[in-house]
Parts: sequence; structure tokens; C-alpha cells
Amino acid sequence: MAPKDDICEHLEGARAIAVEAGRKILDVYERGFSVEHKEDRSPLTEADRAAHDLIAARLARLTPDIPLLSEESAKIEYAERARWRRFWLVDPLDGTKEFINRNGEFTVNIALIEDHAPVLGVVYVPVPGVVYFACRGRGAFKHKSLAAPEPIRARGFAGGKPIVVASRSHAGAETEAFLQSLGPHDVVSMGSALKLCLVAEGAADVYPRLGPTMEWDTAAAQCVVEAAGGRVTDVSRRPLTYNKESLLNPWFLASGADDYDWARHVPPRN
Repeated sequence: MAPKDDICEHLEGARAIAVEAGRKILDVYERGFSVEHKEDRSPLTEADRAAHDLIAARLARLTPDIPLLSEESAKIEYAERARWRRFWLVDPLDGTKEFINRNGEFTVNIALIEDHAPVLGVVYVPVPGVVYFACRGRGAFKHKSLAAPEPIRARGFAGGKPIVVASRSHAGAETEAFLQSLGPHDVVSMGSALKLCLVAEGAADVYPRLGPTMEWDTAAAQCVVEAAGGRVTDVSRRPLTYNKESLLNPWFLASGADDYDWARHVPPRN
């Protein structure tokens, strides 16, 4: 049995909770639903709220002593959060625009943060029933339905024509400049945390996110990428950190198991 302070003992529980939340989301996805908007104009649906409520209740039962920060409960003051050494960081429905567009490219993201770094991560894709999961020091895995979980590994880039994964809903001029700087390349468009997972499983070389994201958007998938041998860094090649006073991420690059300097293709910020 894992020792009480072994974070990996919570991995199976977090996976089960993500799958259960995914079922709640699919219940809404398969029937009609209305769309509201938050103060920042981002969309909100019944599925976001249902998934949040389920995850919050189940995590409180699994780990009653570990606090939770979720996209749908993000107004916790920094003075309180700053005391947290370990906490759950959750996006109950990542890719709400993809959910609304019914393209299946949305995920449930559950991460455990310790000392400002993601140490456990689950990314569940409800439509195909695929889960990516990882725990620091134990590797990264992909699991679909009745098949056995398969270890995944980020690939190294040895030159040539890279495969770049880009946001389906948020590509901008900075990303276009990055792509032009690369020279010949192939692009895969994808929504939600799936972009990072494609890097983790070796299906893409790099994911440049040269625009705003929040900590809950990236934490679970960053754990998967790093456990698969890749990296998720800002444009100065420093790993993303969590539980900052501002929950906004900097521009970042997710890349494979190599030392290629993708940051040299990032355009200067105005």
C-alpha cells in the first residue's frame, strides 16, 4: 500500500472522478442546452456547472484535507491560496467552445499541485472515452475503454518538417508569425488540453500558445507532458508554475523530449 504522503495513491481516484464528470457532461451534450456568458464573455453551460459540482463533492470525499481551486470557483482570495502547499486544480470542462460546437474536442482536467508544480494529472476526453494520466516519477499513460493503459512518450525533434499543434478556437497573429518562422511544417488544429496531450504522446513536436490561458487550462496536461519526457515552459524556457497571485499563464511552449530551441521562433511581444 502506498504511504500516506504518496501523491500517486490519489491517481486512480482522480481518474474515476474525471470519468464520472465526463458522463455528466455527455448527459448535457446529447440533448439541448443553453449557453450563458461570464463577466469575461467566456461561455458557460449547464455541463460546466454539473461537472464542477460533481468533482468538488467527490474530491472532498477522496481527500478532505486538500483544498480545491476550480475554474468555476476561482474567486478564492490569494491571501488564502498562498497558504496552500498542496491543492487540487480543476477545469471541469476545458474547451467549452468545442463543446458548444459539438466537435468532441473538450476535456475534464484534474491536477494535483504541490509546491507550485503539477505532480498528478488526469485529462479525460468524454466523447471517445480516452483518458491521459500521469503522476510524477511514474510515467504517463493513455487509456481507452477496455484496452490496457499504454505508456506514452513525447518524441524528440531531430530537424526536418515539424508537426505543430495549434488552437482551433484561439489561433492569432503571433502563432501565424511563429509558424512562418519555422519554414515548412504541418499543422494539426485541436481544441482544449488535447493539444498538450498530442505532444505528450508523440503525435506532435510542439504546441505554441502565444495568447492567454489560465492555470486550470494547463496543469493536468503539463503533468502528462512532463511525465512523458516533454516540457511545458514559458518563452524563456522556464517551467510554468502554479498558484501565482495572478492565475493567468504566460505565453508558453509545449514540446517533446529534445533540446531544440523552439523559443527562437516566438515573435517579440508588442
